Amino acid sequence: MRRWPCLAVSTIVLLPAALQAQGVEERAKTAASASRAKTGTSDVLLDTYVTPAMSGEAVTTIDGSKSFTPTIACQKSAKLLEVLIQPSGTGDIGLVRISRDTDMDGTFDTNSNLPVPVSGICANGVLSCDPGTWTNCRAFRWDVDAAKNLKLTEVQMPELAGCYCVNASCGSNLVFGNLATVLKDLGGGMVGALTTAFPAVGVAEARINGPVIDYVGAQTTSCTGGDAAAETAYRKNPTAIGGDAFALSSTNSVFQALQGSAAGSGKAEVTRACTIEREIKVRSWSFDDVLGVSGAVQTVTSCGTDCRRYRIGGDGNCNDVPPLFSATIDTHAPDRIVSARVVGLGADDWVQGRVNGQIIGSTGKRPWLTDGLPTGDCRQGGSDPYVPLDIDIAPLLKAGSTTVAARVRGGGDGRQGYIDIEITAKTGCDVSERLIDLCAANAADDTCRLYNETVDGVATVVNGVGTGLRPLAGTRLFGTGACTFQFARDFFSRERQYRCIVDSAALPEPDLSRGAYVIDHSTETLLADRQTASDGTVTTSTRPFSLPERGSVPTCEAICKTRAPRANTDAAPAGVVGAKQNDPAGYDTFYHVCNSANACPAGPGEQIVSACGCLDDFPEAVVMMQTVRLAGADMVCTSAVR
Repeated sequence: MRRWPCLAVSTIVLLPAALQAQGVEERAKTAASASRAKTGTSDVLLDTYVTPAMSGEAVTTIDGSKSFTPTIACQKSAKLLEVLIQPSGTGDIGLVRISRDTDMDGTFDTNSNLPVPVSGICANGVLSCDPGTWTNCRAFRWDVDAAKNLKLTEVQMPELAGCYCVNASCGSNLVFGNLATVLKDLGGGMVGALTTAFPAVGVAEARINGPVIDYVGAQTTSCTGGDAAAETAYRKNPTAIGGDAFALSSTNSVFQALQGSAAGSGKAEVTRACTIEREIKVRSWSFDDVLGVSGAVQTVTSCGTDCRRYRIGGDGNCNDVPPLFSATIDTHAPDRIVSARVVGLGADDWVQGRVNGQIIGSTGKRPWLTDGLPTGDCRQGGSDPYVPLDIDIAPLLKAGSTTVAARVRGGGDGRQGYIDIEITAKTGCDVSERLIDLCAANAADDTCRLYNETVDGVATVVNGVGTGLRPLAGTRLFGTGACTFQFARDFFSRERQYRCIVDSAALPEPDLSRGAYVIDHSTETLLADRQTASDGTVTTSTRPFSLPERGSVPTCEAICKTRAPRANTDAAPAGVVGAKQNDPAGYDTFYHVCNSANACPAGPGEQIVSACGCLDDFPEAVVMMQTVRLAGADMVCTSAVR
C-alpha cells in the first residue's frame, strides 16, 4: 500500500532586514499580524492553506516569499458532489438532482433525483409534507447504500436535528431568498453521510453558483480504493491502539529514557481483579425452623396463626416419689419468637408446674409449692381440676434452651397431670440485601486506575477508556415457592480490573524539596533559595529578582454584538415553531472581533446592538441556559409508541 506524506504548514515569518532592527515586542506584533492575516478565521485559513493543499495548488509562506505545491491526496476531484435544486410554486423544493464522482476521475458517474419534494431541511436529512403545507410530514435521514450511493431512509423526526421549514406554509420565497444557506444545509447533510461512510474522503471546498452547489473533494488516507490505511484501522478496532502503543514504546528512545529514570525505575504495573456484588437472600421460615421441642410432649395443637400449644405431662403414682415429666425447648432463631407463655395446669389428682427447675404453680386439693409430697389423698373424686395461668417465659426462650416440666402425683389407672404452654413465632419469608464491595481498597488507592469494568455483562470500561455503554435497570427473581420476590436494581454485579503501580526500586525518589521552597518563598522582586550541603547543613538565601519590562496589553479583546432579522421557520415534531409564537419574526445574534481601527465588521443586513468594547453578556447566557434547562425538566417522558 502506498502512503502519501501529510503536509505540516509552517507559520515561520521571514521578516525584511529593516524589521530585524526592531525590538522583540515590535517584531512579535508584526509577526502576529502577518500570521493573523492568513490564519485569523476559519474561512481565511480554508482559502489560504486547506483548499489549495488538498486541491494540489501552490501554498505560500506567511510573508509570501516562498511557495510550494504539497501532495497530501492521491486522488482529487473538482466536482466530488454537485447538488442542483429547483423550487416549485408551493415553495417546496420540487427537484433535487444529485451528481457524484465516485471514482474521483474528474467526471460524474452517477445522477439521481430525490423521490420526494423537500418541505424542510435538517442537518442530517429532509422533511417532506403535502405541497405548500405542514401536514402529513415524513422525516428522511441521509444514508449510503451498498453501492456507495446516497439514499433517504425514513425515520422518526426526533432522529433528525436542526430542522426548519422552507415551503409556503412558513413564508414566501424562502428558498430563493436564502439560496446560499439552503444549498449549504442541504449539501452539508449529504456530505456528512458520505464522509461518515467513507472516512478516507475529505471535502476541501464548497462553491455556489446560482441554484447549484459543488464540492471539491480528495482522497487523503488511502489510495487503494478503500479505507485501509493504518491510521483509519483504529476507527474500526480501537482496542488495537493499546497493543500497538506498547510495541512502539519498546523501541522508542524517549520512552525508554523515562522508564529508566529515577522516577520511573523499579515501578511495575500489576492487575488487580475485584467485584462489587449485590447479595439478596430470601429464606422461608417454618415454625420448626424457629424452635424445637423434645421430651414428654403429650399433644401439639394449634392456638391460632403461627401459634402452637404444647401439653407436657404424664401418669402419676401415689406409692412412689412423684415423677417429673419435662420437655426441652431449643431456640434456633430467638429474634423470631413473638411470645411464649405458660397458660395452665391440669391434673386428675395433683400436679406441680416448673420452668427451669423453678416452681411456678400447682393444682389439687391444696397448694403444692414445695419439693415434698402434697398434703392430701390421691384418687380425688369430681371433675379434673384445671388452673389457668399467664406466665411470660419468652425472655427465657430467647436467652437459650428452656426446660418446662410437670411433677405429677396420682392414684394410678391413667390419672395424669400436665402443663400447657403456648408459643407464637414469626414464620413466612425473610429478605435481606447488602452490597459487598471488594473494590473499595483499590478505588481509594491513588496508585490504581480502573482499567476494565463489566456491569451485568455490559462492558462499561475497556482498556481504561469508557465505552459510553450503561446497562438498563435489571429485574431478577429470588427465592423459591411461596417465597419468590422480584427485585429491580440499577445493577447486580460489577466485575472490575485495576492497574496499580508497584514501586520496588532500590533508588530513592528524586528530592524536589528545593524547587518547592523556591516556588513557595519567592516573589516578583525576591528570589529565595535553600541548599543542603553534603554534611547535611541547610543554607537559605535571598537576592533581588526582576523580570524584563513587559508591555501593556488591552484589558480584553474588543468585540461587538450585532443582530439580523429572520423569520422563525425552525421545525419540531409538534410543527413549525413560528406557528406556535405570537410573533414568528425574530433575530439572529452575532459577535464579531473588532478590527485594528476599533470598528465593528458587521455583515450584510446586520444591525449593531453593542459597539466595540469589553462586552460581558454572561448574565444573558446564564438566563438562556437556565431557560433551556427548565424547559427540559418540564418535558414529559412517555412510553407510548410514536
